[in-house]
Amino acid sequence: MASRKLPILVVAGHLTVGLPSGTGGATARLFAKNGYRVAVLARNAGQLNTFVESIKADGGDAAPFPVENYTHDSMRATFGSIRTAWPDSEIRAAVWNAGAGIFKTFLDVTEDDIKQSLNTNVIGAFAFARETILAFKEVEPNELGKRGTLIFTGATAALRGNVWTSAFAAGKHGLRALSQSLAKEFGKENIHVAHSIIDGLIRTDHGDQVKTANPSGALNPDSIAKAYLGLASQDSSAFTWELDLRPAHEKW
Repeated sequence: MASRKLPILVVAGHLTVGLPSGTGGATARLFAKNGYRVAVLARNAGQLNTFVESIKADGGDAAPFPVENYTHDSMRATFGSIRTAWPDSEIRAAVWNAGAGIFKTFLDVTEDDIKQSLNTNVIGAFAFARETILAFKEVEPNELGKRGTLIFTGATAALRGNVWTSAFAAGKHGLRALSQSLAKEFGKENIHVAHSIIDGLIRTDHGDQVKTANPSGALNPDSIAKAYLGLASQDSSAFTWELDLRPAHEKW
């Protein structure tokens, strides 16, 4: 029988880059408008609170969960806090939108660069995924025949490396492999795991990504969010594992 409890979306991302103007922010807003309570995880507590208040001002239900890092201990505690905040709801969707962009030629890559890439793109993703999967296993399949949807935001570097992406691509390849493994392992338990390749620049308010002469040459984060809501709306007879999103005039 379908659950009558309100669904929760958990979205994790770097607030100074992806929120509030990027993929994570757009996803949080759209899911909030579609009946989800939204738990937003980020490291910048001040900006996080401001962003959450903007969702509430639009009529959505959201709560901030500032984190210092994405370790297993941190994710375990944070997911516990989410359950405590909304005991009458169920975690039904989660988006891992955090990432560490290291763009250097190989001989310029430092040991700290490698650790940063792997800690965020792989170890952090493992920790987030573990708590998400455990949360999904607590609930029964809904009217779509699934317990929940876990989405990983990937990149072009998940499929191919380049002269300045050795550290970045290593992390994104690992993230893609993790998502594929989880999709295979937990699909039989009606848990939907998807990986989204973002093949191009995203139009945000951060840095050069907003500077594009051709609107068709960069991805609109609101459009990415619609794709993510579509993934969460798929029924168990047709799960998408990998989604490749790119602008019409992609040059990546």
